[in-house]
Amino acid sequence: MAIYNYEALKDGKEIVKGKVEAEDVQEAKDNVRKLGFMPTKIYEERLGKDAKEDAAAAVKTGQMKALGLTDKIEFTSTLQILAASGIPMIESLLFIEQDAAKLKIRLVARELRTQIMAGSTFADTLAKYPAQFGQIYIGLCKAGEDAGELEKTLDRLLEILGKQQAIKSKVIGTLMYPAFVICLAVLIVLVMLMFVFPVFEDMFKSMGKELPLITATLMEIGKKLKEFWYMVPLLLGSITYGIIYLFRWEPSRRKIDKISLEIPLLKDLMHFSNYANFVAVMQVAYDAGVPIVECLHLAVLTLTNYTLREKINSATELVQQGQHLSVALRSTEAVPKMILFMIATGEQSGRLGEMLLQATRYIDKKLDDIVDTMTKMIEPLMLIVIGSIVLTLALALYLPLFGSYVD
Repeated sequence: MAIYNYEALKDGKEIVKGKVEAEDVQEAKDNVRKLGFMPTKIYEERLGKDAKEDAAAAVKTGQMKALGLTDKIEFTSTLQILAASGIPMIESLLFIEQDAAKLKIRLVARELRTQIMAGSTFADTLAKYPAQFGQIYIGLCKAGEDAGELEKTLDRLLEILGKQQAIKSKVIGTLMYPAFVICLAVLIVLVMLMFVFPVFEDMFKSMGKELPLITATLMEIGKKLKEFWYMVPLLLGSITYGIIYLFRWEPSRRKIDKISLEIPLLKDLMHFSNYANFVAVMQVAYDAGVPIVECLHLAVLTLTNYTLREKINSATELVQQGQHLSVALRSTEAVPKMILFMIATGEQSGRLGEMLLQATRYIDKKLDDIVDTMTKMIEPLMLIVIGSIVLTLALALYLPLFGSYVD
């Protein structure tokens, strides 16, 4: 099948433009008439050769990669704008398929459109691609479509995705400075040990005195590093890989998550960064008419801390047994008291959705305060680290000289 651009009259006076898929021009005209328009101009859309080949090869090999957070935002934003403009879902997906900047977004839009044209609903089609969208996205779209509020649900999804991106940016921004300082410190130490210390070796030997322990140790390390220089990148790479592996391997990750909830300021960061997404999804799902247990199941998927996830799962089981949400969450002793108070107030007043929205705003403010505090604390800590390194290197270089002056 080919893609045809069309210009047509709507209600005999308004000119509309769009795209349809058809075998030939005649079928394209018939498809435009089925939309309720009078076709005035139809022509086949010509794709670039490279774009055609890339798309065909990707579909043939099943190369549909998972959508990243930015990709989901781009896809959802475009779809929501088109839906709000009254454009049918199939035409909206066709527009994304043809005009999206990234190939994987175009491929996803193409697959969704093909499935919907075959008679599937939008939410059911999304459910076939959990790797691309995730269970939260699929569940909320299902709820929105069942309630006849898909456009509103897409708008809420945009808020959630935007919140997730904002939290991610805050955490990354907070860690960027110490990561840069640590890398710079490692580089300085390597340069000093491998190139600066060897320059002083002959001078220290000419003094005819035994070198201080710190100087002798660093001199020996510098020699080994210079002799086996090719091991330096391997060592640094191994350390980096080891750290990443520890954070990804489930047994070690569980221990790290548990320990992180016992460190004062880090504990607050873990709680509020996790509950920011948790409460936001709860609020959107609840407003979309999803049962409270299903809201919890969807919201739990946003929790990245294993310890918190296990505790909220236990609370979900209590809710399934008939317990009130606020009581079940309080039993976990893992939810901040202010959030519990807001949820309890919402349950008692029948305004749970409104109170969940207030809770998201409270969490956002607390998270901003925590990130600001951590940023202010990291700066002096980094100065202490750098100062300690500089002091150690300076002592190693100048202690032999001071010893010779005293003698």
